[in-house]
Amino acid sequence: MSDLPLGRLEIRRLSGVEVFHSNGVPHDFAVADFWGWSTSDLVNNTTRGVLAEYIVAKALTIPTDQARDDWGAFDLRTDRGLRIEVKSSAYVQSWTQKRLSTIQFVVSKRLGWDPETNEMETEARRHADIYVFALLAHRDKTTINPLDLSQWQFWAVPTRDLDERSRSQHSIMLTSLLKLAGDPVGFEGLAAAVNEAAHEYGGV
Repeated sequence: MSDLPLGRLEIRRLSGVEVFHSNGVPHDFAVADFWGWSTSDLVNNTTRGVLAEYIVAKALTIPTDQARDDWGAFDLRTDRGLRIEVKSSAYVQSWTQKRLSTIQFVVSKRLGWDPETNEMETEARRHADIYVFALLAHRDKTTINPLDLSQWQFWAVPTRDLDERSRSQHSIMLTSLLKLAGDPVGFEGLAAAVNEAAHEYGGV
């Protein structure tokens, strides 16, 4: 066994002003420069998914003063302890498209992982109480802007409703989501939609 401390690393939330250095000697580039280089494409599938989590956190007034947990079994937790999983999709992609993308959300069950023990669960399941589906619904590639919250649509669905579906347990298409959850809400209506879904779930 190693004598080095190998427990879970505590991640500190960065502000962007932190500079790169060599043994304390600063360079002329900072974390914000790295962020601008690596994640400016907010339409990109991976970045859009993380952005959707952030937007949902803001809509639900979940604090974002701590660093995001990239390995959690679910994405967000409300002040009432409600566990939220966020799934995103979009019509417009960064790459050249022949047509707008078909909207679907992956909702498959998965094995949970405990970062404290580095062990996987033995049974796949959905770990959240509520799924929030976030659709970047804007269809005009010339004016797409994920920072414009009016371009987003949201649905809040109790996990139980997904578990009880007779259709695919891997993904859900937009048509099926509309049948299951009805019309979407905007950013301003998301908190109320989650509260309603929580009431259906059991009032957590």
